[in-house]
Amino acid sequence: MIDQLKIKEAIKNHGTSINEVAEKMGISRFTLSSHVNGNPSTEILLRIADAIGCPVTDLFEQPKKGSLSITCPHCGKDISIKIE
Repeated sequence: MIDQLKIKEAIKNHGTSINEVAEKMGISRFTLSSHVNGNPSTEILLRIADAIGCPVTDLFEQPKKGSLSITCPHCGKDISIKIE
């Protein structure tokens, strides 16, 4: 889910910067920022993960143990589900 992306946090946690990731990807910082702040494609997410040396799952918010949250496709509200 795009609103749960944590790309900037993953980049920081892997000891690099937006500028370094953009350079490794062969694109401008502006272009990378546009992707990060917009709706990046699967290809871009994979390229970012490769550039910072992490699995693509590191770019997404991980569900908390014991609960799951989904977004209603009609109203956009979060729905929390308790896992037992």
